Amino acid sequence: MAGTDGVDAGEHRARFAGRIPVLVVLGICLSGCTPTAVVPVTPQASTALASDHASTPASTANVAPTETAPVSSPASVGSWRATTSMAVARKRHTATLLPDGRVLVAGGVDSNDDSTTKALASAELYDPRTGTWTTTGKMAHPRSWHTATLLPSGLVLVAGGQCPGPATKGCPAIGDPSGAIAESELYDPKTGRWTATGSMTSPRFEHTATLLADGKVLVAGAELAPDAILASTELYDPATGRWTSVGNMQTARWQQFSVGLPDGTALVAGGYGDVSPTAHGLLNSVELFNPKSGSWVSVPPLLTGRAQGGASVLLADGRILIAAGDGGGDNMLASAELYAPTRGSVATGSMSTTRAECASALLSDGRLMVVGGFDVPGTGKLLSSAEIYDPGSGTWSGAGEMTAARFEFKATLLADGRVLVTGGSAVPAAANVSGADTVSASADVYSP
Repeated sequence: MAGTDGVDAGEHRARFAGRIPVLVVLGICLSGCTPTAVVPVTPQASTALASDHASTPASTANVAPTETAPVSSPASVGSWRATTSMAVARKRHTATLLPDGRVLVAGGVDSNDDSTTKALASAELYDPRTGTWTTTGKMAHPRSWHTATLLPSGLVLVAGGQCPGPATKGCPAIGDPSGAIAESELYDPKTGRWTATGSMTSPRFEHTATLLADGKVLVAGAELAPDAILASTELYDPATGRWTSVGNMQTARWQQFSVGLPDGTALVAGGYGDVSPTAHGLLNSVELFNPKSGSWVSVPPLLTGRAQGGASVLLADGRILIAAGDGGGDNMLASAELYAPTRGSVATGSMSTTRAECASALLSDGRLMVVGGFDVPGTGKLLSSAEIYDPGSGTWSGAGEMTAARFEFKATLLADGRVLVTGGSAVPAAANVSGADTVSASADVYSP
């Protein structure tokens, strides 16, 4: 299935209408925010890699921050302000907190126009101390809708993605007609270089990548052309730089939620997938991966089938919070549920706004922020609002508004407790008109 480059908010409504009733073949849909919320990791010392294939870092250029006055509302918690824009406008990129506190942004696409859009190989670093961006080494292959995982060594693993469009140069020679690629690369923050590592056993994009307790990375699901949803999964071993196929999920799926658990297992939930031998649809099923056996088992389902850019995160008490996303039939969700593999789901407080293609970040105090996205059944405009979930009370509260409404962007928790949001398809919050969004280089910072 082809990706959805060049789709504005109005086109989303047209493409989503009636898309996901169960037992109806799945139409084109979008990937959203990172399937797992960004959680700070304290890795071991970084291990530098030397390779003849490593790219040379680009020259750096600092730009003085151009911050605005905080934007908030009387009922909100915290405030937003614009920070320096990235060097390159991008959406469907990744944003990874590094051990030294900087944020690595990599890849994405540069346009909403299918005929001219290019996947990006460029990468840049945000320094929260100065509020500035610097360019860093480029990836070997342009890509969007890829995954980026911070390894215990301090290196960043980028895997798969889509290299779409006739305007993109540098795509791998062999791939899927959808543009899905299998190539993986490692970024070393100490050198600013990318190094090729093992390729996945299958090309894939809009998959999930989950860091397991043993340091390996589990990749699951995806969709290939034409309408081939994958049940296959594989493991990346940082010690060998190789990918190994493991057991298939019981249900093929993509755009699912995924969370690594402290006991070493990993959970996938929801997404779009096979609802019959001949049809695709929205899923509420949940599966648990056992790395010792390399196999999957079914566990109790979600209360609500959901996919496409909601939020999922492991809370401090061991429960998994899953919120927002597409509920099928052009029905974006405001609901949330608390999940435990042994007991299943219970409903918890709902957000004030239905939303999908949002971004999320687990705050330092254990609360979850969900921000931006779009609400198709509502005004059709993109969302600039943010909400915070409190696990203690099971309720959501307002958290102000970004300076721009946006979707297909990223939110990253910084080491000092603030949240950085980057890029996406955006429109200034003060002039939020349906269909006016463009791919953006802008960035905002939230202070709790």
